[in-house]
Amino acid sequence: MKLKRAFDLLVILCTGPAILPVSILCALLVRVFLGSPVLFKQIRPGLNGKPFTMYKFRTMTDGRDASGGFLPDALRLTGFGRFLRRTSLDELPELLNVLK
Repeated sequence: MKLKRAFDLLVILCTGPAILPVSILCALLVRVFLGSPVLFKQIRPGLNGKPFTMYKFRTMTDGRDASGGFLPDALRLTGFGRFLRRTSLDELPELLNVLK
C-alpha cells in the first residue's frame, strides 16, 4: 500500500502544474454559469467503511419546485454541467482526496 501511495503522490506532483490552470478555469466557469458554491461536497464511505468527503465541481443548479423540493436532475443539469461530466473535468477536485 505504501508503494501505491508513493506512486499516487508522484503522479499528482508531476501533473499538478498542468492540472492546476485547468482546475482554476473550471472553477471560474462554474462560478459564472452556476454561482456559488463552486464545489459539490458529499460524504461517502471509503476504505474499510471510513467516511470521507468527496469533492467535485458543481454541474447542476439549485432549482426547486413550488414546495421547496429539488427539481428532477434532468431539469437542473445545465449544458455546461453536461460538458464537465462528459469530459470528466468535474472530477478534478477529487485529486484533493488523494493528497489527503
